Amino acid sequence: MADRLTKKQRSYVMSRIKGKNTEPELLMKGLLKKYHFIHQPKGILGNPDFGNKKKKIAIFVDGDFWHGWNFRARKGKLPVYWAKKIAKNIARDKKTTNLLRKNGWTVLRVWEWQLRNNKEAVERDLRKIINMKK
Repeated sequence: MADRLTKKQRSYVMSRIKGKNTEPELLMKGLLKKYHFIHQPKGILGNPDFGNKKKKIAIFVDGDFWHGWNFRARKGKLPVYWAKKIAKNIARDKKTTNLLRKNGWTVLRVWEWQLRNNKEAVERDLRKIINMKK
């Protein structure tokens, strides 16, 4: 299925989508209050949503749609434009995660649905990682 919007219209729509301080990011920010993480840190490969340079921990809050949660099941129902875009995002996320890990970083990727439905499990994972890095 082709995109129903012109290139100019699509550009305008995409420019209106928030990239920072999204609802899932703010939920994560609440979990990280008692830990020493910087929101939108500068100078870390892949621009994680939260980072601790001293402990080399990078946290990405991945939106379900944009980063391809359950992509295999949804891929055939999406217009080609979106399927390609999301596939590129997935590949970029894997590459970034691998490069960070290769450079000694611990990477935590948290899905939007996890923050909305099971914050306790996310916080448990977070505590494990922080305790490992002491």
